[in-house]
Amino acid sequence: MSDSSTLPPVRLHSEAELARDALATPLLSRAARLARWAGPETRVGAGGELIDEQLPQAAAELGLTGEDAAAYASEAWRVAVDTGLVEIVDEEEGTVTAGADLRTLTSGGPQDVLAVWLGALETVLADATVPDLDDFVDAMAEGGQVDLSELDWDPEAEAEFLDGVLGNLYLLTVSEDGPGDSPLPLPALAASMIVPDDMGEPTNDVLEQVSDAMMRLDDQFRLLEPVGLVAYRPVDEALMADTGDAVGDTDGGTDGEAFPAVDETDVTRYGMVRLTPLGLYGLRARLLEAGVPAPAVGDLADKGADALLDGTAVFPQAAAQAETEQWLARREPLAAARELLAAARGADTGAPLRRLRCQQALSLVGPSAEPALREVLDDAELGGLARVWLTERGAADVPAPSEAMVFWLTVDTVAAQLAAEGNSVELQALVEGLAQQHGGFFAAAWRVDHPATPDVLEAMGRLHPDKKVAKEARKAAFKARSQRGD
Repeated sequence: MSDSSTLPPVRLHSEAELARDALATPLLSRAARLARWAGPETRVGAGGELIDEQLPQAAAELGLTGEDAAAYASEAWRVAVDTGLVEIVDEEEGTVTAGADLRTLTSGGPQDVLAVWLGALETVLADATVPDLDDFVDAMAEGGQVDLSELDWDPEAEAEFLDGVLGNLYLLTVSEDGPGDSPLPLPALAASMIVPDDMGEPTNDVLEQVSDAMMRLDDQFRLLEPVGLVAYRPVDEALMADTGDAVGDTDGGTDGEAFPAVDETDVTRYGMVRLTPLGLYGLRARLLEAGVPAPAVGDLADKGADALLDGTAVFPQAAAQAETEQWLARREPLAAARELLAAARGADTGAPLRRLRCQQALSLVGPSAEPALREVLDDAELGGLARVWLTERGAADVPAPSEAMVFWLTVDTVAAQLAAEGNSVELQALVEGLAQQHGGFFAAAWRVDHPATPDVLEAMGRLHPDKKVAKEARKAAFKARSQRGD
């Protein structure tokens, strides 16, 4: 799975909803039906698989027909065995009985059900990395020689590739600028694994690799949909009807062009995939199991204000607000405001962003929090944001800030924006506005007793488009560092 340490928080459905979704997935519901169907006459092979003679009965029990019925029944049985819905009583005789986890599906809590589903997911993910062995099975049945090296199969590499794809899909889904609940075109997902970030126009070789990856993923997502991980619209089989064409030959020929000139109005023909709410839960569980920090909205709701402000510091704005709303919902407004203000203090490098998140959190608190804000009016670090909060709500008798407080709050705000967004367009506009509104801004700003003053002035010099103003900012930054002995 992805090893990113800065994954945005995911918004999960409740465990009760997810458990209902899990029970309704085709694969787990089939596995449960076969576990209830199994009896004294049921026989399995050495690996726990149903013997061939019983596959038609299992398929009939599931109401499956057609040439793939036995394969679907076999898969459901394997999940039943792997998840403990069925237990093998005697390996020599191949007898089975209902497993303890079968009762879990009807009498267990949501977490118990989800644990069984996660077991089913692991079985299917393992199956999805195994190549199609039909040709080799046919050759063996005909007495032919089989060279397993021809498979060109590296189990670890296959598992790593699928994990990487699912990690990318997870990251795109939880990112604020990602597709969210909308499906993602399969070519784009395949390209995310193959095409280097710094590559301009992909070469024909790279495009051919993307095309091959698409076909692998098409097979894999077809397997993963019945377990509820994804909602998937497969690649249109008409695109593969002519076996002489690579999927996506730009001109329908075989001149080495290996990727389609996709008609934007018909991109769905090349496969569309999205994670389900259950899939988001499952991939997050796997990330956590692998030791990857994968936050979820609500994780901080029962923690202190210090954890809230530090935790949401790296969250996108919408996720930070959702987390804060859940935190506030569990607390009385006045007490919450006091706790937030206390946690916002500090002179460390993370303090400006904590105060910005505090200010944003306080914007969600009602007028009953006013006493907490008045209590910090004389606080050097909090007095400025307290005045802003009170003024925005039309409070009476709000003392005007001193010039020193205005400049300190300005430096603190820019430092917070730098930490949150870096050199963004919005920050550049803020810098230009500050320099324009205050003619002597830099002459006074370098004296501001704020730990971030030199860095803020340097950033302003870097961001301001006017060379003369940028030079003033750099000079002020130098003075600020000299004053501190840096």
